[in-house]
Amino acid sequence: EPDMDAPLRATVEINLHLPALLPADYCGDIHERLMLYKRLASAEDGEGLQGLQEELIDRFGQLPDPARALVETHRLRLKAKPLGVQKLDATAEGVSLQLRSDSPIEPSRVMTLIQKDRRFRLAGQDKIRFVGESHDLPQRLAKIREALSNLFPDKG
Repeated sequence: EPDMDAPLRATVEINLHLPALLPADYCGDIHERLMLYKRLASAEDGEGLQGLQEELIDRFGQLPDPARALVETHRLRLKAKPLGVQKLDATAEGVSLQLRSDSPIEPSRVMTLIQKDRRFRLAGQDKIRFVGESHDLPQRLAKIREALSNLFPDKG
């Protein structure tokens, strides 16, 4: 019997709290934008996503900030999924990670980080908060990568 909840669990929710879209003045055709959104969401690995990013640049020019954020959102989705991250929420104040029950993270790793690095905090049974300011996309991406590399040092 098929598991009807499986597709919902397979998705990683990413929120950078920054505009993440293909602006109409970058790609004017609504149907083209919808197809590109679908292709971005369907990318299964970093190479496919990189190829799509290169295609966007070739066809429409350098990525504006909202389009760059969109591509990075999908890149984070690909990185976070095998780590068991269900939801990643990055604000100007920090990064919150909600983990699935099957996440490969060792509970002892979490406890050690919380004790050694005050920027890490538990925010519930399955949620870890990494405190640190980030006011633009590059800073926010750096904070996310720092949090993930500290939590999952072997998963690169």
